Amino acid sequence: MRDATVVVALGGNALAPAGERATIANQFRHTRESLAPIVDLAREGWHIVLVHGNGPQVGDSLARNEIAAGEVEPLPLGVLVAETAGWIGYMIQQSLQNALEQAGIQREVVTLITQTLVARDDPSLTAPVKPIGHELTPERWARLGAQGVPMRADALGRWRRLAASPIPIGVVEAPVVGRLVEHGAIVVAAGGGGPPVYRDPVLRLEGVDAVVDKDRTAAILARDLGAALLLILTDIDAVYRDYGTPRAAPIRRMTVAEAEALQAAGQFGAGSMRPKVEAAVAFVRSGGQRAVIAELGSGLAAIRGETGTTIVAEGR
Repeated sequence: MRDATVVVALGGNALAPAGERATIANQFRHTRESLAPIVDLAREGWHIVLVHGNGPQVGDSLARNEIAAGEVEPLPLGVLVAETAGWIGYMIQQSLQNALEQAGIQREVVTLITQTLVARDDPSLTAPVKPIGHELTPERWARLGAQGVPMRADALGRWRRLAASPIPIGVVEAPVVGRLVEHGAIVVAAGGGGPPVYRDPVLRLEGVDAVVDKDRTAAILARDLGAALLLILTDIDAVYRDYGTPRAAPIRRMTVAEAEALQAAGQFGAGSMRPKVEAAVAFVRSGGQRAVIAELGSGLAAIRGETGTTIVAEGR
């Protein structure tokens, strides 16, 4: 079973792209459009775990918190991660069930809210760096700035708010995910990277007000499941050398050592490709056969090495 297990990481921006109102109708439409590669994998007999992002959606939930603060009690960020994992999982689950039925594929789909273990003393908890939410309007930028909310402009000059993002070290419910996958279910898990928790010696599991990078969590979950493949689907067709310059060139295949050398040379953007490459490298280093980073929609072609970027261990 493990040789046929793939963990697929799907970005939250794929469901709520920039420049479009993030209505539920629009997000359902994009969800349906994004699931063709998952149907292809199911048709080929892969055991599938699907991990999705929630950057735009959890930012919207924070905005709703702030707008409604005078009427209802705001929810902490960790709870909002679980909330978005639930309703995004519902969209994916329903849309995938319909797509599989239409394709004549008999597979069950289930969404599981999973908790992601982090270290209580992770220094990232005090240094917000992960962009969440949509691009800020000048009015909202001014209002959040006055409140001391951390923000940063991306490479295109778009301002977004920042959240703390600790490094994942485990997924609490990984054994349950594994049992469901062994029985043939397609499992939507670690939504939004999973609400982060730490182990307290007295209280046991306790939540953290932060978000976890979904690609890093997908790599941890793939490792713990003994998956053969980590597939990271994004809005770029491959990992590029000299991205954003006239010398830009796609990298179709690289070893862990080559990826780390390019990373050390500053080739990958900290808020975009870098965490994806780091997640891919971590998975292969932990014993995974290979990791693939590719454009949404090119799942099987990327697995076959026809597109995307494949990362493997030395000598493979």
